[in-house]
Amino acid sequence: MEKVTQFTALVVEKTAGQQFLREIRERSLEDLPPGELVVRVHYSSLNYKDALSATGHPGVTRQFPHTPGIDAAGEVVSCADGSFAPGKKVIVTGYDLGMETDGGFGQYIRIPSAWALCLPEGLTLRESMALGTAGLTAALSVLQLERAGVRPGVGDILVTGATGGVGSIAAAILARAGYRVVAATGKSADEGFLRTLGAAEVIPRDQVTAGADRPMLKERWAGVVDVVGGETLAAAIKATRYGGAVTCCGLVGSADLPLNVYPFILRGVSLIGIDSVQCPAATRRTVWAKLAGEWKPEHLAEMVSEVPLEGVEEKIQAILKGGIRGRVVVKLP
Repeated sequence: MEKVTQFTALVVEKTAGQQFLREIRERSLEDLPPGELVVRVHYSSLNYKDALSATGHPGVTRQFPHTPGIDAAGEVVSCADGSFAPGKKVIVTGYDLGMETDGGFGQYIRIPSAWALCLPEGLTLRESMALGTAGLTAALSVLQLERAGVRPGVGDILVTGATGGVGSIAAAILARAGYRVVAATGKSADEGFLRTLGAAEVIPRDQVTAGADRPMLKERWAGVVDVVGGETLAAAIKATRYGGAVTCCGLVGSADLPLNVYPFILRGVSLIGIDSVQCPAATRRTVWAKLAGEWKPEHLAEMVSEVPLEGVEEKIQAILKGGIRGRVVVKLP
């Protein structure tokens, strides 16, 4: 590959007045943190966490200037420990990428080599970022439902926040795997989109939370993939059938969980937390192999919009307002 010292990146600066300014500028490879692996990034993706990092949320990023982007896919430029050969295609998601470590919204990243995985056969670099952290999180949720004994044919699987990145991919994976998916959303106009992904039924989100103040609700869900948290998660747990399982991976509704113990001690419901940040490498490889094969969403291309680096700002504002459907792929120059 051509030797490069300067590259283009989205940079977030913190001003003396505690404001956060974003601009595309030239950076130097010398600005990047230490690490064995240098990757030329071709694609990234936009996640809610990226928007938080870009707007200075202290729970995500505290050190500035900073380049967000918790996902990256590209080609290896160099690897000091020999884990990857130059030119090898790799994907990087999670760990500290895009948080305190400069991330995928720049043409180059430098990271520990342990953070990267070889691009699995069956996926292009662009497709891997159409999935990204959202796809990994969704697939981990389905994997945990399987391990908890929730199999196709046992009943309805509820997916909350179904038009978002994790929710839409979860619905698509579950449908492809043979589950009957009930998608809950606050966006009635997107019913057609969700049915295209494989949802057998689309319900308004307030149908999930109806009667949520009661200790228990009528049994309905064999399993749940929840990305919302708060009252929605509590209501879903209360309506989960005996021996069912609920996965939890988000908090856009609330980080609080207003719940009693009855679903757990009377119905044997399992609540399973999903973390894609520190997920072990072996599990990542297993899940990415499934995403490249049997779990690859049939309508992945229809779930994605692509923007150049210059288009990220508009999408950051949109995702903070809940205005994104599906996934946003960022194409680096």
